[in-house]
Order: sequence, then C-alpha cells, then structure tokens
Amino acid sequence: MNKHTSDMMVHPPTVAYFSMEVGLDPAVPTYSGGLGMLAGDTLRSASDLAIPMVGVTLLYRKGYFRQHLDAQGNQTESPAVWSPEKLLEPMQPRVSVSIEGRKVQVRAWRYVVHGVAGDNVPVFLLDTALPENSPWDQTLTDYLYGGDDHYRLCQEVVLGLGGAAMLLALGYMRVQTYHMNEGHSALLTLALLEEHHERKGLHNVTKADREAVHHRCVFTTHTPVPAGMDKFPMDMVRKVLGDEPTNALQAVGAFQDGVLNMTHLALIFSRYINGVSMRHEEISRSMFPNYPINSITNGVHAVTWTSMPFQRLYDHHFPEWRHDSLYLRYVISCSLDLIREAHIEAKRDLLAEVEKRAGMKLDPKLMTIGFARRATAYKRADLLFSDLERLKRIARQVGPFQVIYGGKAHPRDEGGKALIRRIFQVANTLRDTIKVVYLEEYDMALAKYLCSGVDLWLNTPQKPDEASGTSGMKAALNGVPSLSILDGWWVEGHVEGVTGWSIGESDKPESDPSKDIASLYDKLEKVIVPMFYQQPDAYTSVMRLAIALNASFYNSQRMTFQYMENAYLHTDQAKA
Repeated sequence: MNKHTSDMMVHPPTVAYFSMEVGLDPAVPTYSGGLGMLAGDTLRSASDLAIPMVGVTLLYRKGYFRQHLDAQGNQTESPAVWSPEKLLEPMQPRVSVSIEGRKVQVRAWRYVVHGVAGDNVPVFLLDTALPENSPWDQTLTDYLYGGDDHYRLCQEVVLGLGGAAMLLALGYMRVQTYHMNEGHSALLTLALLEEHHERKGLHNVTKADREAVHHRCVFTTHTPVPAGMDKFPMDMVRKVLGDEPTNALQAVGAFQDGVLNMTHLALIFSRYINGVSMRHEEISRSMFPNYPINSITNGVHAVTWTSMPFQRLYDHHFPEWRHDSLYLRYVISCSLDLIREAHIEAKRDLLAEVEKRAGMKLDPKLMTIGFARRATAYKRADLLFSDLERLKRIARQVGPFQVIYGGKAHPRDEGGKALIRRIFQVANTLRDTIKVVYLEEYDMALAKYLCSGVDLWLNTPQKPDEASGTSGMKAALNGVPSLSILDGWWVEGHVEGVTGWSIGESDKPESDPSKDIASLYDKLEKVIVPMFYQQPDAYTSVMRLAIALNASFYNSQRMTFQYMENAYLHTDQAKA
C-alpha cells in the first residue's frame, strides 16, 4: 500500500490529542516548554501502552525561536528554521478552513512515535505554507506563540477546525474522544457541532447537538491564573470566523463580557475536566466553580528523560522498568555506590557539555545546583541571589557550590529578559566565590543533560502560579533531589529530607518572598550543603529515594493510564 492510499484508510476508534505545541524531538522545534514536553511525553506513553491515539498540532516552519545571549545576558532571537521534508512524511489530503471569508488550504505532515513494544502513535502537524494560499496565510504555521492576538486566533482556527477536518480526511471516522490539551484547540468543538448537525450549518444548533459534542470531549487545563488564558474580543472573532460561527458561540454562552475565553469554551463542551496536580485542581475549582474539575498530576516519560548511566543501571537490575515504570521502586535494592557511580558519570557528561557550549570548566567535585525553565517573572529565577553576602558566606564556610542556569524568555517578555540579565550580572559579581553559568538555547537536548547531571534541582515559583511543573520529575528519574517551593506537583511529591527539601510552608496559599528567601538559605546552609559534603551516604540515600518514591509515580505512563481509566473510557465526570 503506498502512502497516499494509506492516508485514506479507516482507523479504529481513537483518542485524538490536540495540543498547540508538542515536544517530539530536539530536531523538530514545535515546542516552547512544559506544555509541549507534556504533550510529547503523553504521546510517547500512549504508544508504549498501545492506546489508539493520534496527535494533532501545527508545523511551525520557523519554530519557537533560537536564543542568543551576549556577554551581558541580552537575549536576541532568530527563527528556528528546519526542514520538515527531511524528518516528516507528507500526507496527501488537503482540507480548508474559512478565515475572514477566505478559504485557507491546510495539509499535514506525519511524525510517528514508536512505543517500547512496537506500537505506534502518529502525530499530524498542520501546514498552511501552500502556494494556493495568500502570502500572509502561508505564515500561519510559521511561528509558535508568535504574532499578535489576531495571528493567534487564526492559528487556533487552523488547529481546531483544520485539525478536526484533517482527521476526517485521513480516515479517522470514529474518534471516540477529543482531548484538548489546554484551550488553544477549543474551536474544534464548532467542527464537532457542525458534524453532529449533519453539516447543515450552525444557525440552529440544538441542546442535543451540544450534549453530543460534550459527550466526546475532555479538557486538561494547565493555567492557574486568568491572565494565562487566550481571550479574543467578539469583533475580532466575528471578523475571523464569520457571523454564523460567532452567533453559535454566543448561543452556547462562550462569550463573557463580549470576550471569547478559550478555556471557558473548552469547559462548556467537555465531559471530563482536569487540572494537572492536586493543588491545581483546588485552584481551578475556585476559578471555575460551576464546573466539576478533577486532577491528574503530570508525569514525564521515563525512558526519554533517564540518562544513559541510569538506563544501564535500571536495565541491569530491573529491566521491566521500560514497560512498567512502577519497577523504578526496585531501585531501593541498589547499593548507594551504584547510584553514586551512575550519577558521577551523568555529571561528567553535563560538565563536558557546559564546557563545550559556554567554554567554562566546572569542578566535578563541587555541589552543582541546576535551575532551567522558561524565563518569566513568576518563576523567580533570581531568588537564589536575594542575599549575595549570605550566599558567599555559605560557599566559603559551609561548602563550595556552582550553579547552572538555562531558559528562554518569550521575545515579548521584557521581565523575563531582565531576569536573564540579572543572573549574568550576579555571575560576574560572584565569579571569585561561586561560578554561575547561564546556558543559551535551552531545549530538549540540553534538558536531558541538566536534569540528570546536577546534584540538586532548584525550583522557586511564586505560589500559586505553578500548576504542576515537570522538570523536577525529570531530575528525580536520575536521582537528583529537588529543593522547591511547595506548589504544583511538589506538594504531593515532597517528603522532607527523604525525596528532597521544601522552601517555605505548604499550608500557605501564596508566597511570602521574605520567608521563602530565608527558608531557601537556611536549607542550603544548615541541611543540604553540609549533608552533601559531610554525609555523602545520607545524600545518596535521598537520591535513591527520589527515584524510588518520586520517579516511580510521577511518570507519564501512570498519568496516561489515569487518563485512559478516568477520562477516555468513562462518559461521566468521576466526581463533582
């Protein structure tokens, strides 16, 4: 069967997973951070578990962006140009979406996610760079999170309406569940309404039509603050979508104060809704009290994020871990020396990568702290540097340490860019006492080095803005414990002095910066740094327990299984 014939084959009942970004491969720059990494890990685990799933996203011919940092930490950007033709398979069907009354043609490219037992999950990346489209319409699949609100809304038309049409064109006639990973794809509900209404238009959609779509959709919200949700004014929606779809959105109550909130639209049409941690469920319920919201805590794909030294260790002692992540509990039977030896090798690999990228030679004997995530204000990347004199005193009197940073600021996030400059300034100030290096172009490849090679993973978000976070889970797979604010997943995963350490108190709903700073320094000075140098077995025991208790649970295999049991196989919300 040739590829064009296979494009039109009829597929069995399927879960269709829609996400604005998906982290598939370092060579495919269709992700920016945690949301995309989660999407990629979900698809990888679905393939491992032989769940009939298909992924839908946009192609992004110019990626997110390439980050460039000068000697002062000033960030500039350039397009992340790549060649889909070399990495993806073109699909034959063409579909169209209506944008401002124009018919915009859409094609798809296929990337195949291979599972551990030989099963596959296809991911279709939608592309408008076709000669029959206008020059501007061809740019709609150029940049991830680029452009203004109008550009974003047009992209979300391509993702939601174009994605639903493309699945039908590719033979996915029996999609049982549409899973919206965040609200960007919520316009697919319009396509489902029209499909259920037998393509008679949207002017007289009935309650039965709405309930039928509600029966087919599930929604995962990742945003703990209203400012993070996509919102579009009604006049813009009407201009882009036209009168009939806009009126249909009005009829179902999707507009609030004349604004289309994509999260609200997804909530209206979803039979199952979840936040991404226990704490995030609580926050989401307070934000949306009229909707029953559960939680399925995020996880990371164990095989993808485990470094080679630890993969070899696990393969030797409990090879079943590749098929069943719960076997990571069995690491408790491994000696501390084995854990230490694997970590020393992972740390050596990281420091070699740092020297190659930044020209800085770090000492493998020194405690190495890692902090790498999107550079934006609420992540508080500079919290560690709130009291430089105390920090220097800890390094001189308790034990030396070095710090490795990474992370991109969105091109329009001036606050995030200022944070990067601040860290560069501090690095220069501390250079005689504490080595601090900020690595540019943080991506999947660099994340694998950082999350496995440091000795301590630092996370300092402003509560309650961290919906979940996953970088500390990747670190745990490699025996790296966390020192973290008690927000997101760490509220559940933290056992003080066992899997890592907390910054601040768990029962406070919002951060008190002065108390967070004091707690951070107290833990470093009185507990963590002394343990690292004076009680190496005790520190390695924490490393081992981070794997046994955290990595064995906070993985995407467990997460995807929960989605299967609680969301995909059930037609009613599990709890109100």
